[in-house]
Amino acid sequence: MESNPKNHYLIPLGLAATMAIGLGLGFMLAPRTNYTFAEKKGEKYQKIQDILEVLDKRYVDPIDSEKLFEESIGQMLHQLDPHSNYIPAAELKRAQESIEGKFGGVGVRFFILQDTVCITHVVKGSPSEKAGVKAGDKILEVDGTKVAGKKISNDKVMEYLKGEENTDVEVVLLRNGKKVETEITRGSIPISSIGAAYMLDNKTGFIQIEQFSVTTSNEFKRAALMLLQKGMTQMILDLRNNGGGVLSGAIEIADEFLPGNLEIVKTKGSNTRNEVYRSKSGGLLEKIQVAVLINQYSASASEIVAGALQDNDRATIYGRRSFGKGLVQGDFPLRDGSNLRLTVARYYTPTGRCIQKPYSGSMEEYYGDASARYDNGELFAPDSTIFVDSLRYKTKKGKTVYGGGGIMPDVFIPLDTMAFTPYYNRLRFSGAFQGFAFQFVSDKRAKWATIEEYLSTFRANKELLRQFVYFASEEYAVPYTLRDISANQRTLEIQLKAEIARQLWLEEGFYQVYNTVDTEVKSIKF
Repeated sequence: MESNPKNHYLIPLGLAATMAIGLGLGFMLAPRTNYTFAEKKGEKYQKIQDILEVLDKRYVDPIDSEKLFEESIGQMLHQLDPHSNYIPAAELKRAQESIEGKFGGVGVRFFILQDTVCITHVVKGSPSEKAGVKAGDKILEVDGTKVAGKKISNDKVMEYLKGEENTDVEVVLLRNGKKVETEITRGSIPISSIGAAYMLDNKTGFIQIEQFSVTTSNEFKRAALMLLQKGMTQMILDLRNNGGGVLSGAIEIADEFLPGNLEIVKTKGSNTRNEVYRSKSGGLLEKIQVAVLINQYSASASEIVAGALQDNDRATIYGRRSFGKGLVQGDFPLRDGSNLRLTVARYYTPTGRCIQKPYSGSMEEYYGDASARYDNGELFAPDSTIFVDSLRYKTKKGKTVYGGGGIMPDVFIPLDTMAFTPYYNRLRFSGAFQGFAFQFVSDKRAKWATIEEYLSTFRANKELLRQFVYFASEEYAVPYTLRDISANQRTLEIQLKAEIARQLWLEEGFYQVYNTVDTEVKSIKF
């Protein structure tokens, strides 16, 4: 299917955001429930079995009746709302890993370049580090299975490397042209929620949260304490592209900003007990100024934090209207090990707003809302039709806030499309930046002692740009013209510098470079 040319500008944002939403919107916001299932079987249950039996015996082509049945469950639930879902047993473990913030594995980050699994980072203290694995290594074999020089997916590589804790995996690596064999004993690998936490200047801290898991609030507190010790008196909290996660993480983080006994969020449902969650006194960040960045992909737990701080007159919200996910899910384990993730309540911000956006029954329309906002111009100017009197609320200090689908920012920031040319978007979508950066740092991983030294001394000059566009053309089939290079020179310089920094210092490095030109970050005024 061809893409809509009008939407090319959205590709870089959309790619990251699709991952965030896919990861976050379905997360459990309510506790797991042990539910006792009735034994009786009525006619309607027998009808389903009869239909599947007829399909299995009489349909023109062979069918996988089990797969068909499981897919039909999901479609049935989506008639209720877009967030109720059925999770097969085989997929449940991965879903739980993101919620719990950990998994069993070896502790490396990798990507695939030219059919080769390339290790970009080794988690500090991980089983891989203990086994002598190094960033820059390439994986040739896993437990005797060749993984290099053949088409292989990220999911397949993870399937080989992940596993139960205290189990062993043998890998053959390529390092500096020589094979290295090692055995790694898998362990518990944390999934970090905090992408970046650093000082923008001598008083402004910046924390970016990628998702909300059960470990997020502790990670956040450690990051905030570190910034306070560096002199932070004001903070930018970046929740852009954060698809959400567990309710407890959102409540605990909002609580760090709020004085005691203020409402953070409440939940209401016909078949669940209504709950009101309030702040406790003694939060780490009660005295600092705070600005929160959101966009059309900020959802669920992100909206709880933004809504709580906005309604309590505690923060200024910058950006664009958030996704609009105000439904609470509970997990109901089924007998075969699968899981029913069912919407059990709605959540409301302190002023009483339910910010769940409307749902017509079309999943494509619901999740394609961001593209619709682009097409109707809402990403470039606030949509006045959403600001209706029936959805108007007042904070204690008299500020007007609105319901109706997402958190409306206090300060609107239009989407900046100036840098997103078709050529730049093709590069971003291809993975050329990551591939080039990996090769570039192969003999330079110890060149810069600190990120500060790198920031002050490294610049992507014209020769490096020439090498990059040639690499992208040869390895990723992204053709270029001299006009493309000239029109995108500044953007390419920053993106290359940021991607190289990511290779060396993960997301922290990327943001410290990219935020110097990020118009949304630079729009914030305290």
